[in-house]
Amino acid sequence: MAAQPRYEDLGRQLSAIGAVKRELARSLPVECPAGSAAVLALLGKYGEMRMSRLAELLAVDMSVTSRHVAHVADRGWIERSPDPDDRRSRILHLTPEGSDMLRTLSERHTAALAHYLRDWSDDDVDQLSALLTKLRNSFGDCRPARSHTSPTRTPA
Repeated sequence: MAAQPRYEDLGRQLSAIGAVKRELARSLPVECPAGSAAVLALLGKYGEMRMSRLAELLAVDMSVTSRHVAHVADRGWIERSPDPDDRRSRILHLTPEGSDMLRTLSERHTAALAHYLRDWSDDDVDQLSALLTKLRNSFGDCRPARSHTSPTRTPA
């Protein structure tokens, strides 16, 4: 079955979102690149966790996760504590400095969005947010642990 033109156009628009994300990443402080910001954001959202869980949420392998974690730990934004259930593992958690950096990141991100969307009405911003939420929900849990090979899959 041939793809419908509306979905082809939507696919092109979604691909172009990469440029928007790159532009927003320029608002990050130099000392906190996108990978580090993602680590802080996930720890801020979900709380303390093992590095394996962080790698799963980041959807990257452990070596990449380790580099991001080392970067934020070296800056004092997170601490790595022994896992009481498995001494070989480490539990990651935000420090007060990490929480401060997370607030800075949020403020910068919000300011960048406000700048680029300054000509948009409040209704347009609300509608975009609602539609993006609806899109995300249509795909379900987008973490890598789930299979997305069949577009006709049914929810478990």
